[in-house]
Amino acid sequence: MLGDLVERHGEVGDMVSTMAHSPAVLGGYLQLSKAMRRAKLDRKVSELVSIAVQSQQGCGMCLASHISAARSLGVSDNEIALAQQGTAMTGPVAAMIALGLQVYREPASITDEQIDELRGFGYSDREISDVVGVVSLNILTGAFNLVAGLTPGD
Repeated sequence: MLGDLVERHGEVGDMVSTMAHSPAVLGGYLQLSKAMRRAKLDRKVSELVSIAVQSQQGCGMCLASHISAARSLGVSDNEIALAQQGTAMTGPVAAMIALGLQVYREPASITDEQIDELRGFGYSDREISDVVGVVSLNILTGAFNLVAGLTPGD
C-alpha cells in the first residue's frame, strides 16, 4: 500500500509512512480522508473545528498542519487564536466549533436543542454530520501521531 502511494505521489509524510506499519490503520485513514474531501461543510469551518480539537488533543504536528491549511484559506490569526480557545468571531462558527469539541469530549451530552440551534444558523444535517467526520479524522491522526511520537519538523 505504501509503495503505491509513493509511486502515485512521489513521497509521503512521516505520519503516512509510520501508519504503513498497520495496513488496516493506513487503509482506514486513507478511506476516511478521501470521504471527507466530499464533505459539504465549509473548508474554513472544518479547519477551525480541527484547530479547536487539536488544541485540546495536544498533537502539535496536527495543529501546525491545520493552522497552515486555515491560513492558506485566508483565515486570520485572530480567528485561529479564537479557535484554539474553542470559540469564533461569529455565532454560527462558534456553535459549530462547540459541537466539534463536544463530539470530541462528550458526544452523549449533545442535545436536540443544540442541533436545532445549528439548523437555525443555516447548517444542514449533512454539514452537522460532517463535523462528526472531521472530529473522527482528527482523533485518529492526533492519537496516532502522539502514540508514534511524531512532532512538527520530524
